[in-house]
Amino acid sequence: MKTNPTILIADDNPQITSILNSYCKKEGFETILAVDGFDVLNKMSADIDLILLDVMMPKLDGFSVCKEIRKENNVPIIMITARGEDHEKILGLDIGADDYIVKPFSPLEVMARIKAVLRRLEPESTKHILNFDNLVVDMRAYRVEINGHEVSLTRKEIELLFTLASHPNIAYSRDQLLNQVWGYDYYGDSRTVDSHMTRLRSKLEHYEHAHWDLKTVWGIGYKFEPLEVKP
Repeated sequence: MKTNPTILIADDNPQITSILNSYCKKEGFETILAVDGFDVLNKMSADIDLILLDVMMPKLDGFSVCKEIRKENNVPIIMITARGEDHEKILGLDIGADDYIVKPFSPLEVMARIKAVLRRLEPESTKHILNFDNLVVDMRAYRVEINGHEVSLTRKEIELLFTLASHPNIAYSRDQLLNQVWGYDYYGDSRTVDSHMTRLRSKLEHYEHAHWDLKTVWGIGYKFEPLEVKP
């Protein structure tokens, strides 16, 4: 992470963008402002470290913007909405958002959420690359390889795989995975973990991994299991 992270603030309400912009600058962040969904996509660049993304934006809503970004970019996204229904929170997280804030909000809370997400991008210096048999997970580059072939995964899928593979044979509950991967107590439906795991497993099935697998532990959650291959 560079010294002064750049935050893209996307909201069509000038009062909200002004407040968030002011608080971000007080925290030492660089900022880019966007007023609608297409404006967000036009201003995407490799220098952006996090996006504050309003859901109800003109021209292209925040959910659609998030889906479009996730096709090729794992930049952290915190979604902001005036509606707090659980199904919308689940949808936001399922399509790749990292956090979800409901209006009205405290600007200080938003800054705390930004810092928490950015901290999670900085893996422990002594443990940022995991090697297990033919699997390599590099948390600095956010890259996964199996048998030397790069596997196209979202950032949340990579974090889930890294969390489970770092502790083989340890069963994680859905709530534990929500807390460790999303980084805070998520007050929604833990089925968001199931949907992420389903997509992760589907992608891994395209690569041979005879010595390990992601297993469901019924009544608990999931674990990374080393496998013995019989001759």
